[in-house]
Amino acid sequence: MDQARQWLRDARRIAVLTGAGVSAESGIPTFRGDGGLWRQFRAEDPATAEAFSANPKLVWEWYNWRRGLIAAANPNPAHLALVTLEQRVPAFTLITQNVDGLHSRAGSTNIVYLHGDIWTVRCLACGVSRKEERPQLPELPPQCQCGGLLRPGVVWFGEGLHQDRWRAAEQATRDADVFLIVGTSAVVMPAGGLAALAKRGGAKLIEVNADATWISDTADCSLRGPAGSVLPHLIED
Repeated sequence: MDQARQWLRDARRIAVLTGAGVSAESGIPTFRGDGGLWRQFRAEDPATAEAFSANPKLVWEWYNWRRGLIAAANPNPAHLALVTLEQRVPAFTLITQNVDGLHSRAGSTNIVYLHGDIWTVRCLACGVSRKEERPQLPELPPQCQCGGLLRPGVVWFGEGLHQDRWRAAEQATRDADVFLIVGTSAVVMPAGGLAALAKRGGAKLIEVNADATWISDTADCSLRGPAGSVLPHLIED
């Protein structure tokens, strides 16, 4: 812990990758693990373009439920610790696999939403994207002003990442003095490969996770425990 603190103090450029474990501490169910959302649905059922094409109302009912859960949640100490860390260094990029927007609500500013944003909707007809921050949408499935069908602004299984976001994530990772990976099993690609990219670039790799992952053996420092408990101690002066 002391060595990891010193690396963070000395760093000028920090990149962070966060996953569902951070949001779980705010009470948002994860897709995997005990109590994960996939205990109610198979992963391929509600979060694919094929499912949406077959039954957009059912998919939107599921997303409306998720939006309600997220709206009732609050950022936790892990989110707040990352805000503090961002304020300390000249260059900081927060790369998140989470779509809930809690990092933004906590106060983080330079965020790359790799998997999109649940509070954004996109029209399948005209392509326009916009924020839709009402927790519950009154009309399901919602429609665009052009009459087209709106879909959640997230990356579904089988879809590629937004290329501009991915390039930003790769660049921040390559440039980092320290790469901090928090609350993720790092099995979802290509995000899981960022840790190896950081190591090749010479960054110190710090992992914070409740359980060991495939990254643990290659990390320069691997800290066990909930992110909301470990991160506040990690950034102490």
